[in-house]
Amino acid sequence: MPGTSATILLVEDDPNDVFFLQYAFEQAGIKNPTRIVADGQEAIDYLSGAGKFTDRSQFPVPALVLLDLKLPVIMGLDVLRWIKEQPDLRTLLVVVMTSSKDPSDIYEAYHLGARSYLVKPLSVHDRLEIAKAIKLYWLGLNMLPNPIASAPAPPPGTA
Repeated sequence: MPGTSATILLVEDDPNDVFFLQYAFEQAGIKNPTRIVADGQEAIDYLSGAGKFTDRSQFPVPALVLLDLKLPVIMGLDVLRWIKEQPDLRTLLVVVMTSSKDPSDIYEAYHLGARSYLVKPLSVHDRLEIAKAIKLYWLGLNMLPNPIASAPAPPPGTA
């Protein structure tokens, strides 16, 4: 289980949504370190450890990504597409958290590997319920693969 030390990456460009989600996390007792990036390019840079995100002690690979779809620079679906192409990130848990109810966005997000699709609620109460669900399921009950244990063994004579 990820526990409270697992980092959450929030990819969100709206400061109000960031504030209200952080407030909901606080109220739900989520103590996990949360890193915030405001556009799709920053999300890719963070996940790849590029630019200002090279220090993995400060910017660890997240256990959970909360991804908005409507982002500046690079859209959320393009971030999902990029993640899907990265061998080291194929098991990354990405939960889409967006205002879009468009069936094509929902379909495409799942097609590209999103593990869940949540529509951002408007009420503080509903945001708290989502935060509690994230804490219980994604940060509590859910088991993550151990990337070292699941990596295929190197071919004989190459190790």
